[in-house]
Amino acid sequence: MVQTALPLLLLAASGAPAQEAAQPALPRLAAPFVAEAGGQPIAVTIGHAAPFLIDHDRDGRQDLVVGEFGETGGRARIYLNQGTAKEPKFEGFTWLQAGGADATVPSS
Repeated sequence: MVQTALPLLLLAASGAPAQEAAQPALPRLAAPFVAEAGGQPIAVTIGHAAPFLIDHDRDGRQDLVVGEFGETGGRARIYLNQGTAKEPKFEGFTWLQAGGADATVPSS
């Protein structure tokens, strides 16, 4: 099974100078980095990965959620931030749960 390291591009707060009113301000991306958990690159096991940050456990720190989707369907990994808001640190993951079981999305 092929695993691919997960490079992340995260939106940074826009500090761009004001643009003409006719053009909406475009988001600015932070520099890409390889997301790690337990000192190893995070790698998905199937198909496409969709990472995003959200304070899943409502502790004031952004956690990493990685949705993965392929021919067999999809699920979402939750990596809780064990570090700080400025220096996040991720360890192992748990699967997103629904009704006491791993939440899944069927493939079509």
